[in-house]
Amino acid sequence: MRLPRHVHRFGLIIGLFAAAASAVVAQAPARRVATVAALKQFAAFYHGKPVLVRGELKLAGDRTNLVTAEDTIPLLVQEGTPNEGTYDVRGEALDIGRLTPGDPRLGGMDLTRLGIDPAERWPSQGQVVVVRATRFDKAEPPRAPSIRAIALDPQRYEGQRVTVAGEFRGRNLYGDLPQAPADAAESRWEFVIRSADAAIWVLGKRPRGRGFEFDVNSRIDTRRWLEVAGIVRHARGLAWMQADELREVEPQREAAPPEQPTAALPPVPPEVLFSAPADGETDVPIEARVRIQFSRDIEPDTLKGRLRASYLGGESVERGEPQAPVIETSFKYDPGVRVVEIAFARPLERFRTIRVELLDGITGTDGAPLKAWTLTFSVGG
Repeated sequence: MRLPRHVHRFGLIIGLFAAAASAVVAQAPARRVATVAALKQFAAFYHGKPVLVRGELKLAGDRTNLVTAEDTIPLLVQEGTPNEGTYDVRGEALDIGRLTPGDPRLGGMDLTRLGIDPAERWPSQGQVVVVRATRFDKAEPPRAPSIRAIALDPQRYEGQRVTVAGEFRGRNLYGDLPQAPADAAESRWEFVIRSADAAIWVLGKRPRGRGFEFDVNSRIDTRRWLEVAGIVRHARGLAWMQADELREVEPQREAAPPEQPTAALPPVPPEVLFSAPADGETDVPIEARVRIQFSRDIEPDTLKGRLRASYLGGESVERGEPQAPVIETSFKYDPGVRVVEIAFARPLERFRTIRVELLDGITGTDGAPLKAWTLTFSVGG
């Protein structure tokens, strides 16, 4: 029996989502090609991720910097560095303000070289961004323009018309890049193409042509490849092509250069730094909300179903209630300050004790688990 076309399409969609889910479970975080300017401009996006970045290695006293025409970033190096020159540097991007002084990724590092005195004032988020370098490769000029070459050194191709091919990724559906360029506001169409470990934006051209029409808001077409011709542009750490020609091509298997394995450091579990109300606080207003701040970035999806609020059961027994009333909650997480705010659907009942629990399963963005935590406070009259 021949199945209707829509059934085949539905099956394909399910298959793609299943494959994507398996990939997420099986694969380690992918290395991202970036520029020095991008690492600093979008520190929250790249923090804690393995990156590949190109620049001039400069030694300034006891400090090692990676320098480009646009910006400079310090390198944390545990072993000796090579001679000055142009290098492709592999490592981990770190926003120091998002770490704690005891983080093992900072072990053995002299932070005073970065102007940081842990005993005085710890930097704020985005203030000090570095690369914990693990490998240096002498940079080689690209043989031809490619997505990877543009992503590594967009200034080299600025204003040039080039032709590259890459996997269609929709309107950044997989989070390959931190955001769209400012020029996208004036463009009706924008999407991402990727090859190996690098990705760039494409602006100004609808992804359709002879024999193809891709949906920028759906993953259904994201295993297909496009050849894009256009002018290279870059600004604020983002590279893109102002496209004038598109055509579908056969998928290409361009693998990223092999990685040299490095010793993995155990992730630091996040902790609760602060809560309002505080644990044990009394006379809390009935309209109160609960705010909880964490020491490290939290994966927002792991908060779902793991925040619980309830009235103390013993007080219900004293009141002659068969069971305590149910407390319905909602929450909002602000990654900028690492704070979750819990709101209650109805005002809290007067003169009762509330227990708020963070259950097992909440993790940091690097998978480190948050230890189960409980807050107890009493409502006033």
